[in-house]
Amino acid sequence: MKKVLLFNPRSANYKPRIPNSILTIAASIEGLYDYAIVDGNLEIDPWEKIHDYLSKGGFKFFGCTSMPGPQLQQAIPISKKIRELFPDIKIIWGGYFPSNQPKSVLDSGFVDFIINGPGDKCFPALLGALENGDPYNQISNLIYKSNQQIIKTRKDELYDQDVLPQLPYEKLNEFYPLRRYLGRTYLGTKTIAYHSSMGCPFKCSFCAVVPIYNARWSGKSADKIYSDIKHLKDHYGGNAIEFHDNNFFVSEKRTVAFSKLIQPEKMIWWGEGRIDTIDKYSDESLELMRASGCRMIFFGAETGNDDILKKMDKGGTQSAAQIKSFAARMAKFDIIPEYSFVLGTPAETPELVMKQINNDIAFIKEIKSINPKTEIIIYVYSPVPTEGSDMYNKVLATGFRFPEKLEDWISPQWQQFDLRKNPLTPWLTPEMINKIKDFETVLNGYYPTVSDLRLVKFKRKLIQSLASVRYKTGIYYKPYELKALQILWKYRQPEIEGF
Repeated sequence: MKKVLLFNPRSANYKPRIPNSILTIAASIEGLYDYAIVDGNLEIDPWEKIHDYLSKGGFKFFGCTSMPGPQLQQAIPISKKIRELFPDIKIIWGGYFPSNQPKSVLDSGFVDFIINGPGDKCFPALLGALENGDPYNQISNLIYKSNQQIIKTRKDELYDQDVLPQLPYEKLNEFYPLRRYLGRTYLGTKTIAYHSSMGCPFKCSFCAVVPIYNARWSGKSADKIYSDIKHLKDHYGGNAIEFHDNNFFVSEKRTVAFSKLIQPEKMIWWGEGRIDTIDKYSDESLELMRASGCRMIFFGAETGNDDILKKMDKGGTQSAAQIKSFAARMAKFDIIPEYSFVLGTPAETPELVMKQINNDIAFIKEIKSINPKTEIIIYVYSPVPTEGSDMYNKVLATGFRFPEKLEDWISPQWQQFDLRKNPLTPWLTPEMINKIKDFETVLNGYYPTVSDLRLVKFKRKLIQSLASVRYKTGIYYKPYELKALQILWKYRQPEIEGF
């Protein structure tokens, strides 16, 4: 039986979490191919293990998932080494980075195919075609080069998540003890990372998954989710859940059904949703969610400017007024809203950009006055290649361009871009970037995140006291004293590190 090597590159926080994307691909070839898994989060040097596997022979395919940012730091050099040392091995990338940047990936010369979206059917079909010398131009969800042209095959509709193969947790356990993936977080001592759906029914212009799913969403049933979670709890000791769906809360009916099933298990859980979606939930649904263990929900608030929300194609009914009223509503149910904001969107003049940054800072402070428990995540706006978007067209008009060469993506400045910390955008001046970062430092000093378990009561009081004058007076300039403490105490940033 031919062998496939599957690789999960190291993530931003170096924390091992169940690699759902790689396990999904593994499930698709279970029984058809022998495979091995290498996880960059659990290896000091993953190349050493990858080289050892490939040197023994028998491997014909290398599959690698790749998100923007830190994962590229391993995905790019390792794929390049494989091409140099094992030129007969077909290299196949998945994840939303190659789907959004196919030209630079395929022009590199060391990636042969891109899985464009779900690979449940595409991946095994591609391996079969390559094995048998059959054409692959009719296989859905593929991107590849032919005669120097980028070919994108048709996109499948999203699959029924309940009929897809079970993820091979026991097989993963043969390569790495699965208990190592259940880490200590704010939610629990053994937190399960779980993906219950694919896609999102909205088309926000700054979101990297929009070009891949095109406003489509498909979720597992509550019964299926519960069955998987129960298995991981009973067999591996999981006691909390992070749902990594792009939008877990699309269906109130599904959320309520899951809440009823999971409530007796006494597990704390977290997910991502939309303000205008969950604000339509009944009070009874929200009460049940909290009783079942839902402690915090991540929301893309984005901005307090209704015009910019429209330009972002947020869809639905989200508005500045709703963002504020919803924060107050969440307080009634003791569910912490985790609001992310995107500062520094393009405008006609530098003065208008800075004015909007200041307005969003004031809006964030207003949210905090309404519900002090609201967690605030701040990103600097970075473009996403969304064709036809007015905002992206405005970005291109400024002269902004993504790297053409794949290896340029692992330069320090572009890695920071992928983390939305260095925008590399022409309309944002150093003064603007410093204003955003300085405010973020003061905000995190005055309202330290509840998810930092190392920040004991004494430390919280000290940094809050130091940040108090700056926060109340609006003097954010060069808060070196706060930054020094955050570095000394290794203050964690949820937007980079997760929980």
